[in-house]
Amino acid sequence: MGALRIILTVIYILICIALVVLVLMQEGKTAGLGAISGAAETYWGKNKGRSMEGKLVKITTGLAVGFMVLAVVLNLTLF
Repeated sequence: MGALRIILTVIYILICIALVVLVLMQEGKTAGLGAISGAAETYWGKNKGRSMEGKLVKITTGLAVGFMVLAVVLNLTLF
């Protein structure tokens, strides 16, 4: 059981590093600049899921869920 805990801890650390990198790669969302961007905002709003930013958001969400699950599992006293 000790080896399993070590493996899960290494995966947990890798997820933490990946989350930090992905959050830093994402664009900031500024409020109040909607009027400046104009019509381009409607195009990117429709195709957000297929853009690079949309993929980063989906990957970040998946890693965040994995982070939470591993945090709970590592804090169990089973092993």
